[in-house]
Amino acid sequence: MRDQRYDILFEPMDIGPVTAKNRFYQVPHCNGGGYRDPSAAAEMRGIKAEGGWGVIFTEQCEMHHTSEITPFIELRLWEDKDIPMLRRMSEKMKTHGALAGIQLAYSGINGPNLYSKEVPLAVSAMPIRTFTNDPVQARALDKTEIRDLRRWFVNAAKRSKDAGFDLICLYGAHGFGIFQHFLSRATNQRSDEYGGSLENRARFVREVISDMRDAVGDTMALTLRVSLDETIGDLGFSNAEVRDFIEMNRDLPDLWDLAQGTWEDCSGPSRFKEEAAQEQLVRGIHELTDKPIVGVGRFTSPDVMTKMIRTGTLDFIGCARPSIADPFLPKKIEEGRIEDIRECIGCNICITGDMTMSISRCTQNPTFMEEWRKGWHPERMNSKGASSNVLVVGAGPAGLEATRALSERGYDVALAEAGTMLGGRVARERLLPGLSAWGRVVDYREYQISQKPNVETYFDSALDADAILEFGFENICVATGATWRRDGVSRQHVVPFPIDAAMPVFTPDDIMAGKKPTGNVVIYDDDHYYMGGVLAELLAQEGCNVTIITPSAYLSDWTVNTLEQHAIHQKLARMGVNIVLNRGVVEIGNGHVVSNCTYTDITQQFGCDAVVMVASRQETNGLYFDLKAREADWADAGIKSVKIIGDANAPGPIAWATYAGHRYAREVDGEDIGDDLPFRREITQLAAE
Repeated sequence: MRDQRYDILFEPMDIGPVTAKNRFYQVPHCNGGGYRDPSAAAEMRGIKAEGGWGVIFTEQCEMHHTSEITPFIELRLWEDKDIPMLRRMSEKMKTHGALAGIQLAYSGINGPNLYSKEVPLAVSAMPIRTFTNDPVQARALDKTEIRDLRRWFVNAAKRSKDAGFDLICLYGAHGFGIFQHFLSRATNQRSDEYGGSLENRARFVREVISDMRDAVGDTMALTLRVSLDETIGDLGFSNAEVRDFIEMNRDLPDLWDLAQGTWEDCSGPSRFKEEAAQEQLVRGIHELTDKPIVGVGRFTSPDVMTKMIRTGTLDFIGCARPSIADPFLPKKIEEGRIEDIRECIGCNICITGDMTMSISRCTQNPTFMEEWRKGWHPERMNSKGASSNVLVVGAGPAGLEATRALSERGYDVALAEAGTMLGGRVARERLLPGLSAWGRVVDYREYQISQKPNVETYFDSALDADAILEFGFENICVATGATWRRDGVSRQHVVPFPIDAAMPVFTPDDIMAGKKPTGNVVIYDDDHYYMGGVLAELLAQEGCNVTIITPSAYLSDWTVNTLEQHAIHQKLARMGVNIVLNRGVVEIGNGHVVSNCTYTDITQQFGCDAVVMVASRQETNGLYFDLKAREADWADAGIKSVKIIGDANAPGPIAWATYAGHRYAREVDGEDIGDDLPFRREITQLAAE
């Protein structure tokens, strides 16, 4: 039974001519599948319908071939041939009473057209704005082309209706959509009736919505996604002007979908953005319109959600990342199972799927985008096989997820941890600046395991091969993690480089264990993810004079994919950290490091009292290889299988570890598939010759 405090979240709500069964609204979000993996994306959305979401949207859908964002892989609705793919998606989304929505996008200055080779069209002639700085410019739409663009939106709306969708979202947020380009003075420098005053800049969106309402508005809801604040000062579409625009057009769409100005602002990671971070920008807008409002804010708490509704701030709770972490979030609130929610940790690993043009992952939900490919359901495991028990060695993220999932299948599980607490690397990293939310990876699994009578946890249990062979377990899962190297081997150096023994050298493991350098500290970051920047922040907070040196052209290079690289650099620079780019470290001497230019190899010394080495990690795999060496003894010991997973197998982000643990649990006692693919994929149909 659900808590009565949350009843308001389950009230039906009209959106134009359609009615949502509740206020849980999965806003459009990418998934790395797009036109390449439509069945995988469709099944993922269908699982959310089963999980209780009232409204479910696709990701960005390119509505015309003259504006596409290759190399990024999104949906396409360029012609009638695309309708069957999208109809499969809408049908999955509408199961269990959900409304299906499609987000139509024309990218304008964000569309380099690398695939279609069309000349990009934009509101004003400008260089293309993308993540990849393509050396291409767009030319300004003339009035005939504006009329064409209006017609293309109507065609896309009709195709969306034919594909079975209930709602259309017109994309004008995050700097990515043509509607924001018209509305913002930063991208609209026209001198005709479509430029200048706010009324003129709003003309195009009014015309398109009027056109589409005439075409499909009696059966489909039309929503408009706009930025709450472009965050670029007076030149941009500010929050004050957004409010003027909404008041001026208070009944324009059937629903206002309010997002932050840039994607980085809107989907900022938990390291920089709290839950409901956009509340101040949304508050009071409801007084300017009679139409419902949906907003986002990485909502994970039903109390915060309820507050948003009761205060009149929002009518719908918009979620992207929380709906990925737990597709069953609404159902768990409805059934009074709050403690079972897999809360989003805000790591933004899901976004990296889009940024790297690959299938997305989720740290908390390893089944994300595997619902169709592997048949994985986020709430149901496959039935137990012939074995009865499993020993899991190591209680880090891989071992915890393996234990949780194995217990769900019905196996008796013994979890052996060499230390005195659960969580492994997550238990340590959650204490670093900005990473506290990452502890939810442990908290969720620790609680779930505590409810299972078929799990026994043993601390202070550093096992060796002799002990394991004596225990009598049928399946052994080795999840013993990894440690940070102190010899500098990573990308710049494939073998250790010279290090003077007189220089104190610390690894991230040392610092997380409480061993801290003082004075002038050089951090050598050849890892390029979050760790180097987080440690620079920690040591600067503790009074060290920090210099961080990286061979990359960007600090924390890979965090471009998690939308936080800019924020990391900005924060450390403001803290006084000396950021040295395009330089490596080739020698650590007594009182200095020798740094080389990555282009010229010219060296320079940086004086310091200590060095923090953020290089690569070394697998802790000795136990596994000891067991493999005694494979001849397995049968007598009753052992059927020995597997190594997670960082012990190959170090990676935490999401890789939870995925490895889940996959292991799914495949225990599984059939040998030989050389077959372990997942399904779709192949483009060949055209007739």
